[in-house]
Amino acid sequence: MITQSNTKVLVVDDDKIVLRAVQEILQMDGYQVVAIDDAVEALAALKDASIDVAVFDIKMPNFSGMELLQAIKQARSDVEVLMMTAYGTVETAVEAVKMGAYDYLTKPFEDIDVLLMSVRRAAEKKALYDRTRELEKALNARDQFENLVGQSQQMRQVFKLVETVSHSTATVLIQGESGTGKELVAQAIHYRSPRKGKPFVAVNCSALTDTLLESELFGHIRGAFTGATGNKKGLFEAADGGTIFLDEIGDISAATQVRLLRVLQEGEVKRVGANESTRVDVRVIAASNVDLQRAKEQGKFREDLFYRLNVIPITLPPLRDRPEDVPLLVHHFLKIYSGKLRKEMVKVSPKAMEALTCNRWEGNVRELENVIERALVLCSKEVVDVEDLPREVLRVQKAAGEFEVFSLAHLPYAQAKRLARDAFERRYLSVLLERSGNNISLAARTAEVDRSNFRRLLKQHGILSKPNKVPENSRLQEGFEVGGVEDIEASNLSRTGFLRS
Repeated sequence: MITQSNTKVLVVDDDKIVLRAVQEILQMDGYQVVAIDDAVEALAALKDASIDVAVFDIKMPNFSGMELLQAIKQARSDVEVLMMTAYGTVETAVEAVKMGAYDYLTKPFEDIDVLLMSVRRAAEKKALYDRTRELEKALNARDQFENLVGQSQQMRQVFKLVETVSHSTATVLIQGESGTGKELVAQAIHYRSPRKGKPFVAVNCSALTDTLLESELFGHIRGAFTGATGNKKGLFEAADGGTIFLDEIGDISAATQVRLLRVLQEGEVKRVGANESTRVDVRVIAASNVDLQRAKEQGKFREDLFYRLNVIPITLPPLRDRPEDVPLLVHHFLKIYSGKLRKEMVKVSPKAMEALTCNRWEGNVRELENVIERALVLCSKEVVDVEDLPREVLRVQKAAGEFEVFSLAHLPYAQAKRLARDAFERRYLSVLLERSGNNISLAARTAEVDRSNFRRLLKQHGILSKPNKVPENSRLQEGFEVGGVEDIEASNLSRTGFLRS
């Protein structure tokens, strides 16, 4: 619900009498108000992300309201702006709205309700924008296949298969190493299927003894075995209408395999100790970290059950075979654990990302997740560097920064070559940008690369430039970081009128 008490308004006017009057009017109506009589200081104040609405005069010395509007919309496009002026003209009003102002007010105000109504509507628009953004994030999370993250060709094929099979009722067998995300795939299938409103029940078959597993899956009646003091519904019945996920299916005993085969064939379950069967409508998704085809050939897994389960096979690639997904996963886990640990979103240095990308990840995505969580817990800086990573993750590098061969030798030639090339580009761009004083134009000229292409390379490799320095004689030097406005350089600011010498 929108309330004045949780809306913060920035008011800027060089006329201190008007400034105080507007401040008091808004405060009496319950708004949080930040009142400033200098436009440059106002830009610095906008670093406060909780500011929702800005109200300022269009005529101010040294730095006009129109220039302030342009700078605000570049730095904080989500802030709604109200312009005030005693020199109201249609041309000025139209120009302000075209530049992104929400409304235009003339002063002195004939009725303070005009001001309050305009601020209230602007605050409601800002709140609607924030709510829409949160909803989009929630939708994007679902679009990421229930936290399955990847952009490699292998994972794109998995995503496509998930979308295809979700609307059927066929049994799915997911195979892959431990930690590759088999349960996440099962969840993605369920929540994209017509069964999404019904239960999704997961059970780890290797975590229970044969007797307990049969009781959990099929249920039991009173007296069926020692300790069975009453009737119990099994997980198949609990999942009726939905999906049951049988993890580590390769570890179940021969007797349990027979009972499971009957459920798949007949669509019925018989509780342990019972004489009658109960019909169930359950989609079965099974998973195994062992090769069930080989287990079948070795006589360790029933052939008929294997073919019942293996209607639609999905194989998840190990993380070491898709190193291009590592940076994306790192960013994903940084967002998750920054929120859980209530920390500011931190970044990963290029060297640390290089080490993470080149690691073999025997524990796959689960191991990477643990490493990122550990790094965030232990790191007290804004950037995770190599010293924040576990020793076993790091790979020895030559003094010149080149990869040792063994750090890439487990990869196919094409992937190893691409990784080595990307690592070189990241190091080259980082060093060049540092030597150029974080001046993108100078760095691009040194590299003999077009500036737009140079910026594209920086963005591609996740290299964020530091704010450019504003000339000492600039009024903006007091509180405005150029880097916060998508890396606009001082020369560009001069051309657009932001800087005044």
